[in-house]
Amino acid sequence: MPLRHLPIIVAAVLAPTIVLGQGATLSGSEIRSQISGKRVYLATPFGGEFPLYYQANGTVDGSGEALGLGRYMRPEDSGKWWITGNQLCQQWTSWYDGKQFCFTLKDGEGDRLYWTRDDGLTGRARIGN
Repeated sequence: MPLRHLPIIVAAVLAPTIVLGQGATLSGSEIRSQISGKRVYLATPFGGEFPLYYQANGTVDGSGEALGLGRYMRPEDSGKWWITGNQLCQQWTSWYDGKQFCFTLKDGEGDRLYWTRDDGLTGRARIGN
């Protein structure tokens, strides 16, 4: 399937779920301390999780293989992440045609976060190790 369909497929997989109980918006330093060197698991509407690894050196790696996305898109990609103000920004090599997106993150319960992308897409995530 052509990469031009990738944004539609990824948006469907990462489509927002109802987001309730959001806490305070995280500052740039809070975002860095919570995700740097950690795996962040994006909740999917199918009950699975989409893992992203935010390395301390500013590289981010993602894999959709566990969700069976290899049939629809390149299942793995890497890119870069950084903090701008109070937002987490990232840019993938192939996914989203290399477009940059920034996210506002809010505290959830325990290891949970809620995110809002700069184009309005929202969702949930869990911070792992």
